[in-house]
Amino acid sequence: MDAPCRAAMAARPTKGIVCRSRTRGTVVRATKEGNGREVALLDYGAGNVRSLRNALKKLGCRVVDIESPAELAQAERVVFPGVGSFGAAVDTLRKKGYMEPLRDHVLEGKPFLGICIGLQVLFEGSEESSGVEGLGIVPGVVGKFDASRGLPVPHIGWSGLEALQPSKLLNGVGGKRVYFVHSYRAEPVEDNKDWILSNSEYAGDFISAIQKGEVYATQFHPEKSGPTGLRILENFLDKDVQVEMPHVSKFDLTLAKRVIACLDVRTNDTGDLVVTKGDQYDVREKGDGNEVRNLGKPVELAERYFLEGADEVAFLNITGFRDFPLSDVPMLEVMKEASKNVFVPMTVGGGIRDFTDSQGRYYSSLEVAAEYFRSGADKVSIGSDAVYAAEEYIKTGVKTGRSSIEQISHVYGAQAVVVSIDPKMVYVRSPEETDQIAIKAHSPGPNGEEYCWYQCTVSGGREGRPIGAYELARAVEALGAGEILLNCIDQDGKGDGFDHGLIGLVSDAVSIPVIASSGAGKPEHFTQVFQSTNASAALAAGIFHRQEVGIDNVKDEMAQHGIPTRL
Repeated sequence: MDAPCRAAMAARPTKGIVCRSRTRGTVVRATKEGNGREVALLDYGAGNVRSLRNALKKLGCRVVDIESPAELAQAERVVFPGVGSFGAAVDTLRKKGYMEPLRDHVLEGKPFLGICIGLQVLFEGSEESSGVEGLGIVPGVVGKFDASRGLPVPHIGWSGLEALQPSKLLNGVGGKRVYFVHSYRAEPVEDNKDWILSNSEYAGDFISAIQKGEVYATQFHPEKSGPTGLRILENFLDKDVQVEMPHVSKFDLTLAKRVIACLDVRTNDTGDLVVTKGDQYDVREKGDGNEVRNLGKPVELAERYFLEGADEVAFLNITGFRDFPLSDVPMLEVMKEASKNVFVPMTVGGGIRDFTDSQGRYYSSLEVAAEYFRSGADKVSIGSDAVYAAEEYIKTGVKTGRSSIEQISHVYGAQAVVVSIDPKMVYVRSPEETDQIAIKAHSPGPNGEEYCWYQCTVSGGREGRPIGAYELARAVEALGAGEILLNCIDQDGKGDGFDHGLIGLVSDAVSIPVIASSGAGKPEHFTQVFQSTNASAALAAGIFHRQEVGIDNVKDEMAQHGIPTRL
């Protein structure tokens, strides 16, 4: 968009419907006079829009899906969310005829909230998709974070907002962190400074929110930012919110270390879907019954963890490698139900791979992932299939574009792909005994061995593969994974702390975030792993399920030791 067009945007009066504050949960149809709440949702088909729709409904808002360019042109109040690649988003918008009516809506100053890609497309273009033009309304080109500055990319997690102008959108959110998940960002420059509502800091300042009149856009995801995010959405909906200039400390601007609650889900012997927890991956009780350990119902536990302050919730279908996931209706329903009341990121894993069903119908891993995204997941976790893909990549050095990692990250972005690594220790007398990267073991082996390497496994830890955790992590990063969930079979269920050697090895080897898993037994274990390694997050299951340790206990312990956390 050229300078005269941007000037026209600045000169036009702001329009918008009036949204009166009302009881949450009450849905009232909007009228032209604005005595109700209604938004038009522009869903171009990428990522998890269900959570945003549920958040808006929770705030008493009627959500109408835009299904044609004409409906977009007639809409008064538009919300445009998006994830994935800039090029894919713009290409879809053009094919569906949405670019021009979207441009007109923003230039007319009608109420608008863009989220993530919904912010980026307002700019002139993006380094992610060279040659693809954005709407060009906001000056600047979106660029990639510089991983050479020592921070993991994507930027995943909770960071603060430094407001640069008063706004109703950020009323009541001073000092609070919000959730980001992106590899590309717009930088503040002289030409776009009149648009900037807030900056955030990650390897330098970047634009986290923009505003002009009733036009807003955020790089973060308010629908995934817990109570603070719901407050921001409420502020957008309600015209009577006071304009405020929130303040934040430099410490609260920093990226918080994440605490993740994990739910291992499987069907028990009576056919019920339950949350369970294993000891070194054995989920059955000891004794005559030998039944699957039942620690609760998935949706209820997920909602509890959201209220207790979990930064993310992960659902791992631990028998998913056996079955066709799209026939697993209960697991899909779990995601749909959880997304109604859990407004932090949700990851789902288990069986994310290509399938051919009993009728001979082929389903790509992309189709499998898409169904999970539509059901409420924000990220998918790939296990065994990632191991096979990494082995092939290391063998050939060729990226075919056909692996599950490549397929999903190409469409939904690297940040939507988590690779779950399940390694076990293999002791050796010296590093020269193996072709894999070996490190000093934290305790001697059965025959006094002082070193070990970490052998990756598949099929729920049942089968070892000839590839180490270090080698696997490097390979899946090259293939397009955006995050690593690093388990340790040897530490699973012990409760005596994370394997710092393994976590340090992998987190130092890659430039994407690493989640520490397996071994947490008390709050200080979280503090210790963040102090000793470059882990971006730490995950626990059993200690939270059994209420031996509370999420608030973990975060208080972290805060007391100066580790940034979302409180």
